[in-house]
Amino acid sequence: MSRAAGLKSRLIVLLLGTAITATACGGGGSAGGSSSGSTRSTATSERSPSPTGADSTAAESPSGTAATGGSCVSRVLAGMTTAQRVGQLFMSAVSSSGPTATELDVLRRNHVGSVILMGHTTKGADGVKTVTQRVQSTAPKVAGTQVGMLVSADQEGGQIQVLAGPGFSTMPSAVTQGSRPTAQLQQDATQWGHQLKGAGVGLNLAPVVDVVPADQTSVNQPIGVLSREYGHAPATVARQSSAFVRGMGKAGVLTTLKHFPSLGHVRGNTDFSANVTDDVTTADGEFIDTYRAGIRAGARFVMIALVTYTKIDSHQLAVFSPKVLQTLLRDNVGFHGVVISDDMGKAVAVQSVPAGRRATNFLSSGGDMVLTVDPSTVNAMTAAVLAKVKSDAAFRKSMDASVRRVLAAKAAAGLLSCPS
Repeated sequence: MSRAAGLKSRLIVLLLGTAITATACGGGGSAGGSSSGSTRSTATSERSPSPTGADSTAAESPSGTAATGGSCVSRVLAGMTTAQRVGQLFMSAVSSSGPTATELDVLRRNHVGSVILMGHTTKGADGVKTVTQRVQSTAPKVAGTQVGMLVSADQEGGQIQVLAGPGFSTMPSAVTQGSRPTAQLQQDATQWGHQLKGAGVGLNLAPVVDVVPADQTSVNQPIGVLSREYGHAPATVARQSSAFVRGMGKAGVLTTLKHFPSLGHVRGNTDFSANVTDDVTTADGEFIDTYRAGIRAGARFVMIALVTYTKIDSHQLAVFSPKVLQTLLRDNVGFHGVVISDDMGKAVAVQSVPAGRRATNFLSSGGDMVLTVDPSTVNAMTAAVLAKVKSDAAFRKSMDASVRRVLAAKAAAGLLSCPS
């Protein structure tokens, strides 16, 4: 991801002789977009790649087996109120240097189930651990089981490494990672993953698996300009990013493939610009193969771009497109994990859409988790989802399937374990 000024990472990048502020999550998008209904497939809702890359219907506990006496995920889901279920579909922001009272209040009041650590910090692993422990204090108990908070960060490497200081290695950029021997990169990623896990971070919003052609790196603002690509050929990106996924998985850290279906052929950054389009990427092209490889390697999250892909769905942003989320990602690529949006809080790409509609449109189109780096949008977003749940039975059913996927991911991260 790559965020707008004032978001989780404030990076001063010299581009074409002009200083610009860039951030880590995503980038690229076109404003507008609308939902195409509330139906989506739930036939595979309980299937998620395991942390080691194997597909498993039993990945509901840290060990990958169902809890004694029935499914832990099912038991927790059944014990949740509607508001608690809705809260599991949101990831809000807290400061990486320490959550404010307002940020924590948003989490509690809206039953938010996941957070993103925003802004660079050099306080080190101990400092971050203090922050994540405060976040975990807001986690609810449901049916006698603690439902832990999934804490995430943009820890790609290079300019996009938000957590630094004692206990965190200085990670090289993805370009450099892409040039390392694959076995070495996997070993390095395992080390970096252990550092995250020790600090209480269970989800890395990485790796970027977008392929930027070599002759476009200087004009591709969200990826190429920031050296976030693992290479310029799909095979190289697939091999090296998958090593990163496997290494993180060995440390018990979940990973996120981004930014589906690709930011490799755009110029604008959706954090700063509306109406960003891609007229190259197709549903059956080779640039989708890097996502297939990452899913096979065990990635449990895929992040959706805020771009319009004219050769896939020219009518709306990918983040609001059932053709992208359901037909392409779920049905064709075969992803059964958590589909998370790029930032829908401050990104310029979605500012023309009211906050509540951003959430309902994304979830209706096949998404599972709404990411917003602006906590002030959470109230409106959750209220809109709650209202739609009450009025739309099909939407409620799909919401429950999404909550099930989120809870299964939490179980894999060691955040959900039912007593036998």
